[in-house]
Amino acid sequence: MAEGGLTPGSAVTGAESTRAEPAEPAWQAVWIGSGRCVEADPENDPPPAGGFTWIDARADLPRTWLPAAERITGVTVLEEHLTDAENAKHPSYFDSTRDYEMVVFRGLAMPPEVDLHQPIRIRTQPTVFFVFPRCLVTVRPADSRQVPALRHRLLDATRSQRLPTSPEELMLRMLNGMVDRYLELREPLTRQLDEWQRDLLDPRVPFRDWLALLEARRQLRKLENLSEEQLDALQEWRDERLEHREDPDDAPALDRAAGDAPILERAAGGVPVRARPPALPGLTDVLEVRVNDLVEHIERVRAHARRLEDSVESAVQLHFSATAHRTNQIMRTLTVLTATFMPLTLITGVFGMNFEFIPGIHSASGFWWTIGAMATIAAALVGFFRWRRYLEETGLREPGTVRRRRRAAAGAAAGAAPARGAVRPQRRRVRPAAARAAVQSRVASRTQSR
Repeated sequence: MAEGGLTPGSAVTGAESTRAEPAEPAWQAVWIGSGRCVEADPENDPPPAGGFTWIDARADLPRTWLPAAERITGVTVLEEHLTDAENAKHPSYFDSTRDYEMVVFRGLAMPPEVDLHQPIRIRTQPTVFFVFPRCLVTVRPADSRQVPALRHRLLDATRSQRLPTSPEELMLRMLNGMVDRYLELREPLTRQLDEWQRDLLDPRVPFRDWLALLEARRQLRKLENLSEEQLDALQEWRDERLEHREDPDDAPALDRAAGDAPILERAAGGVPVRARPPALPGLTDVLEVRVNDLVEHIERVRAHARRLEDSVESAVQLHFSATAHRTNQIMRTLTVLTATFMPLTLITGVFGMNFEFIPGIHSASGFWWTIGAMATIAAALVGFFRWRRYLEETGLREPGTVRRRRRAAAGAAAGAAPARGAVRPQRRRVRPAAARAAVQSRVASRTQSR
C-alpha cells in the first residue's frame, strides 16, 4: 500500500516509456475501502483485506496494466478480450467468463462545438471495463478527462462523502457520467434543427443547406444506433447479474469473502498473491436501481434522437408541401390571367383578319367600342374569378364561406346571452282557441266522472 508519491506503471521501459507522458503514467491504481481512497502499488504491495482496487489504464499503452491485475485477482484475461480492448472501433458490448466481466461502452470523445449552420458531428471512443470480484480495470482513451477527474475526486474525498463500495458501483458511476454527456447534446441539437426548420419553411429565401441537413440526419441515426448498442450491452450485464443473484442471508458479503481468502505465494518471484476470488456476486437492490436509472437515461437519449429525426423528416415534408402549394398558387394565377386574356385575344384576332369588309372597321368610333368591350369582358372575368376565390392567396375555401361566417357571427352577436345579474323577460304562452276549448272539455268530463 502506498499513500504518497509512488508511481505505479513505472515498469514500462523502452519505446513505451518514451511515448508515455511524464505527468500521466501508463496506469494508476487506487484502493477504496473503509471509507477512504488512497493510491496503491499492486506491483509491490498486496491489497489489504476488504475494499477493492481500481486500476485506471490508458488505451494507447496496451497491456501495461495486465501484470498488476493478475497479481491482484489471480485471473488471466483471455487474449480475445485483450484484443477487443485494443480495438478503437469496437461497439458497445458485454461479455463474461466465470472469473470476470468485460463491458465496452462508447462515450463522446470531446464536446462538439456548436455551429447553427454546420451539422454537429458525434465522435465516440470506447472505454473498456474489466470487472473482477475485488478489482476494476478501466482502459480508456489517453485524452479522456472524465475518468481522471473522477479518480482525483475520490482521492480528495472526505470521510463525510460516500465512496463506492464495489467495482460494479464505481463502473456505474462512470457510465452515468458518460451518458450524461450524451444528454447534454439535446439542447444544441434541438436548437440547430429548429433553425433549419425555420429556414425550410421560410417562403422568402430558398433553402440550400441540403447536404448539411442530410449530414445532421445521419448523425442522429448514428446517435440512435449508439444508444441501442449501449442499451443492449447494459441490459445483458444486468440480466447476467440478476440470473446469478445470491440470497444475502446465505451468501457472505463480498468484502468479507474476499478478505478471508488466503494469501498464496507465486512460484515465480515470491510475490504474495491472494487466492482466486469467489465467483461474481448477484446484483443487489441498490445496484439494480442504479442500472435501471442508467438504462432510463440511455432510453431518453435514444427517444430524443428519434424525435429529432422525425421532426427533421416532418420539416422536409412540410417544405416540399409548401413548395408544391406555392407552385399551385403561381399556376392558378397564370391560369386566371390566361383565361382573362383569351377572349381579348379572340377579339383581336377577329378584327385582324384580312377581309375587305368587316363591320365597324371603317367607323371612327369602332376602335373605342372595341376597347370598351374588351375592358368590360376583362373586368367581368376578373370579378367572376374573384367571386370564385381564384385570386386569393389560398383558393381552397368554397364560395360564400366568408359570407356565411359573417352572418353566423352577426347572429351570435345579436342573440348573445345577457349579462350576469340581468333578468330575462318571461314569455307568456298563448294557446290557440281550439286548443283552449279542447282543454276545457277534458276538464269538464273529468269533473263529471268524479
